[in-house]
Amino acid sequence: MTSFFGDIQKIAFEGVDSTNELAFRHYNPDEIIMGKPMRDHLRFSVAYWHSFAWEGGDPFGGPTFDRPWFGDEMALAKMKADVAFDMFKILGQPYFCFHDLDVRPEGSNYAENTCNLEEITEYFEGKMAETGTKLLWGTANMFSNRRYMSGASTNPDPEVFAFAAATVKSCMDATHRLNGENYVLWGGREGYETLLNTDLTRELDNMGRFLSMVVDYKHKIGFKGQILVEPKPQEPSKHQYDYDVATCHGFLQKYGLENEVKLNLEQGHAILAGHSFEHEIALAQSLGVLGSIDMNRNDYQSGWDTDQFPNNVPEVALAYYHILKGGGFTSGGTNFDAKLRRQSLDPVDLIASHAGAMDICARGLKAAAAMLEDGGLESALNDRYAGWSSAQTKDVMDGATLESLTNWVKEQDINPAPKSGKQERLENYVNRFV
Repeated sequence: MTSFFGDIQKIAFEGVDSTNELAFRHYNPDEIIMGKPMRDHLRFSVAYWHSFAWEGGDPFGGPTFDRPWFGDEMALAKMKADVAFDMFKILGQPYFCFHDLDVRPEGSNYAENTCNLEEITEYFEGKMAETGTKLLWGTANMFSNRRYMSGASTNPDPEVFAFAAATVKSCMDATHRLNGENYVLWGGREGYETLLNTDLTRELDNMGRFLSMVVDYKHKIGFKGQILVEPKPQEPSKHQYDYDVATCHGFLQKYGLENEVKLNLEQGHAILAGHSFEHEIALAQSLGVLGSIDMNRNDYQSGWDTDQFPNNVPEVALAYYHILKGGGFTSGGTNFDAKLRRQSLDPVDLIASHAGAMDICARGLKAAAAMLEDGGLESALNDRYAGWSSAQTKDVMDGATLESLTNWVKEQDINPAPKSGKQERLENYVNRFV
């Protein structure tokens, strides 16, 4: 262990009556929920970038954190890894995630970047073997460097497109070497700021071409993980091509990738798109493209992506309700794409924030499982659509046309009366569990 976290011990489950801020009150990884351990439902992951690479800046102020590993040197990158895996031991979560830029020093060119990534990947192999922590997914940072100011796969400069493609190849190689269970692409700058200088058709076609090359390379190297795309609206571009679940699914269908690529959904991005997290999850389940989630929250008064740790049990419970209803995660999991507030300077803040978030998710999972087992929402859903299940309706609707339905309405003198949606009663029902 390094000295960064002092004498903080491994977080233990102490039950709901515990007042210890560094204990789990709800997250008991061995507790059986709907037939399997809680750890296997939640599949927690720590985001390397926010926890260890973020310096505490915001749109109006520079860094507030002063971590001993900040700097572009390999020795510091390895110190960062030592501290990260110390935290993983303390939390006991099974996974972590990273961008290439989070874990390696920035080189002067592609060759140096790749060499640095390969060196830290080898270092990770030892740390992962020592701790048992696994890689949920890897990805490439193709938005921070000024070369990506006009996007990566959608950039008007083919040299930037090629550099981005080479970078993704190196990151997929690292993810494959570390037995990552997914590989994620998210377009931090895949969008436009003005249509005055934007060729939408070219940019969308290039984005489709890029993703198709990723899928081809996955199969070429024998990577068994799932390729994921992460919807992200509005920020930082005026318009992002990967706006939400519906937009991404349409994109995947257009380029014939809907059977190869699924989605990694973030709560904060759902809010920025004007949706709830449960909406995005339920829609992705309906379309067959739910892969994994980034669990966080936004400040509803700020209007931008604040990436705070989750603390709203009803929101979390409804998210997991739809995940469980769809059969749960396969290769995906719950990644905490969340960061400390700029004023939360102490090392213990990193531990407490994650421990609290894990507890919130566990509490939400238990509520979601209880609702599913009780069956109240499913019963109400079945009642609402019961008319579609009757034998008569099925006979009428099979091969129906406007003419045949018109005849049915006339012959049966159909004059339907509206029925209550019972929304408030269903909201009261949910509140019984959360």
